[in-house]
Amino acid sequence: MSDLNGKRKRVLIVEDDMIISLVIENMVKELGHEVVGKATSGDEAIRLATEHVPDLVLMDIRLKGDMDGIEAVTAIKDSISTSVIYLTGNSDRVNYERARETDFIDLITKPFTISDLTRSMELVN
Repeated sequence: MSDLNGKRKRVLIVEDDMIISLVIENMVKELGHEVVGKATSGDEAIRLATEHVPDLVLMDIRLKGDMDGIEAVTAIKDSISTSVIYLTGNSDRVNYERARETDFIDLITKPFTISDLTRSMELVN
């Protein structure tokens, strides 16, 4: 596998753009990992995360609905222990500071390549 400890990761993808979500899913599978679910909203992400208990959540910061990705991660981490890599279209300071409080692994700015994702996923234990 592509990560350092050779373990196939169970990944939850949270992205409200269906095309981007599909691209991310293909990248994750190409890297040899399993996609356990895909969510488009914070509420759906929380439900899927507590149901599947993924090793990693790839979380878009901006989501449709009342809750953004950072709020969703806060709620997810209240229920389960999981690693988080944020995906964002804009790496503004305010969101970065809010995200820091959720103890995330990495933040990737869109658009990103499979090598960007590989590098970030290698940071996950």
